[in-house]
Amino acid sequence: MTDTTRRLTPKRIDQDVQALNGLRTIKNYTPVRQAAAYETVQQTYRDMLQSQQQEIEMEARLKATRDRAREAEWAFHNSVLAMKQSVLGQFGPDSHEIQAVGYKKKAERKRSRRRKPNPDAS
Repeated sequence: MTDTTRRLTPKRIDQDVQALNGLRTIKNYTPVRQAAAYETVQQTYRDMLQSQQQEIEMEARLKATRDRAREAEWAFHNSVLAMKQSVLGQFGPDSHEIQAVGYKKKAERKRSRRRKPNPDAS
């Protein structure tokens, strides 16, 4: 059974296009199956090209949308940083307001302590 969930390789598609081009040279081609008729194969080829074009356009739109979202995220982040600095400047480093925006109060920060030299270390 053929796995139709995976994409065909470009090499395989090129071979199929060459086969379609070769079919044009065959005179008196009358297939039994309608799926094998030249018009049907030609139509499925046009459908494939159209779908590939739509895919390319959608990928371009996705990339542009992704870029806009990234830029919006950075703009939001930078405005929040500016707001935090503004709150810090307006209310001071030991205020309740600075704590409300996510900073620690200056009095609640741990002070670094000097470490005693380790006698075991040479």
